[in-house]
Amino acid sequence: MRWLYRLLLVLLFGFLPLPILVVAVSSFTSSGYFTLPLASLSWRWYLEFFTDPQWLGLLAVSAGIALLVAFISTSVALLAALVLDRSRIRGSGIIEALIMLPLVFPNAALGVAFLGLLGLLGVSGSYLGIVLAHCIITLPFAYRPILNSLRKLDPALGEASMSLGARPAQVLRTVTLPMLKPGLITAFLFCFIVSFDEATITVFLVAPDVNTLPVRILTQIQESASPVIAAIATFLIVFTLALVLLLERTVGLEMFAAPERDH
Repeated sequence: MRWLYRLLLVLLFGFLPLPILVVAVSSFTSSGYFTLPLASLSWRWYLEFFTDPQWLGLLAVSAGIALLVAFISTSVALLAALVLDRSRIRGSGIIEALIMLPLVFPNAALGVAFLGLLGLLGVSGSYLGIVLAHCIITLPFAYRPILNSLRKLDPALGEASMSLGARPAQVLRTVTLPMLKPGLITAFLFCFIVSFDEATITVFLVAPDVNTLPVRILTQIQESASPVIAAIATFLIVFTLALVLLLERTVGLEMFAAPERDH
């Protein structure tokens, strides 16, 4: 049974990256369509991606949106974690549940809901609407690591600083925030990754002159099967994997574990 269990694990974890490997290998084809095995290796489609102003423009737009969303979500999550963890307000559990609620609903359902809500606000089909929607869906990814990092702090450090004459704002700036750096970095990078790669919800919010790179990839797949899509997808996979590895090497991924206050 032990060997069977190990065999099943090997087959499972070997099968999961198989579609990614197929896409990565097919991106080096020299022909104008997807083909395996490859007749010859070529960088043709990567050169097309990195020399096409439209693709590069969408890449810049998606990166800009992701940076703005990561900054806003991390800031809001920091304020929410400070208030809910340090003050004993009624309904804090309900507020935390609302923050984590986007993780419960399917992305397609959220896309329809955002479409109606942003239409009522008059920002549907705009970059502002996409930013607002992305901030909501990335907030749980920012709140959890910041809350975990905050609950690992010793409250006596802040109390000692205040007893020496430091004001609450000074304690936050000089004591709390520097010690929250691992949680803040984790929150920022994960919000960036989620926003940068988001397509299912964003496809409901784009307009003819408002688009992002992941949504354009989806529409391009429907229009044609150009291997440039495989090249772009491989680039995004490598880029995202690099960010996750950077996060793991710098602060680790344990910030997403269940929060427990250290004693």
